[in-house]
Amino acid sequence: MANKITTILFDLDGTLLDTNELILQSFEQLLGKHYPGRYQRADILPFLGPTLAETFNGMDPAKTEMMIAEYRDWNMANHDQLVTEFDGVTETLTRLKDLGIRMAVVSTKRNDMVQKGLDLLQLSDLFETIVGLDDVQHPKPDPEPLLLAMKRLNVQKEEVLMVGDNFHDIQGGKNAGVLTAGVAWSLKGEEFLSTFNPDYMLKHITDLYEIIGVAVK
Repeated sequence: MANKITTILFDLDGTLLDTNELILQSFEQLLGKHYPGRYQRADILPFLGPTLAETFNGMDPAKTEMMIAEYRDWNMANHDQLVTEFDGVTETLTRLKDLGIRMAVVSTKRNDMVQKGLDLLQLSDLFETIVGLDDVQHPKPDPEPLLLAMKRLNVQKEEVLMVGDNFHDIQGGKNAGVLTAGVAWSLKGEEFLSTFNPDYMLKHITDLYEIIGVAVK
């Protein structure tokens, strides 16, 4: 590849942190309370990725703020019991940092919740910056969050890779003009993610070594 990747932007939930069960259960208890019997687990999958405001506005805009508050209360209370990392994340990211790869998190979550997840698994020191929902007017797939991360890092789009588990990440990367990688462990499935034509599809987090041109240990 003509341009060497120096910088990797990561989505958080469903990409580095396995928050799938936390998110699903957060929605299940909330929707079961307000809309009993209407939403099954499969119906909740489309809600993974968009902001909470986007999701709840689509149900009942008058209830959006209340629903967000209730969702966050339950999510926060159960976070540490339900969140883990995907296989190989800490080891791989630590090695990437040792190799001089610059890394940032670009998420549609509030910044405090991003930090909570990183702190839980002791990943905070691996990232130079975090761009969360509080930092932008327009979340992914708008390019604003990625462009802000690149501005903070002072890097050019030609040297950046965006990694994520949802179409917001892939489309956001394309809109920002950077390379993109989907993750095959996405809860929505590799086939779904492939329809958005990422430049790469990671079967395991260690596939990043090959993409940046480093031999696997």
